[in-house]
Amino acid sequence: MSAIGTLRTGHIGLNVTDLERSLAFYGDVLGFQVIGEGKEEGRRYAFLGQDGQLVLTLWQQAEQPYDSARAGLHHLAFEAESIDRVRSAEAALKARNVSFAYEGVVAHREGAASGGIFFHDPDGTRLEIYAPQGAEGAAAPSESAPTCGFF
Repeated sequence: MSAIGTLRTGHIGLNVTDLERSLAFYGDVLGFQVIGEGKEEGRRYAFLGQDGQLVLTLWQQAEQPYDSARAGLHHLAFEAESIDRVRSAEAALKARNVSFAYEGVVAHREGAASGGIFFHDPDGTRLEIYAPQGAEGAAAPSESAPTCGFF
């Protein structure tokens, strides 16, 4: 343990190009509720959560979409209750023509019990919804690297 103690992720902040579009995606598609927001021109943001717990903040201050070639966020992963919930999320995302990195639920690596779906938000930010169990037998897209590494 470090001198500052054990740290846990509190919430994630994402820059977005269009707050309304991102609110529709993260709210309508992924089920987050707005628990606070700023609507002042030039300073628009939203706090999103579940059951009153802050999970994600969206800041409308990006001028360009996500760029995987730049340093910073690689991807954002959400853990679901079960692989069935992952499949339900996949169906909801497909109904909205979301861009996927792989077809269907994939294992995190060959032989892993954990796995999920990998897709992109409206700004191209890489996202994952996974379950720690239930993906036994699902193929892994790559034998030489973790599934979440190079999509």
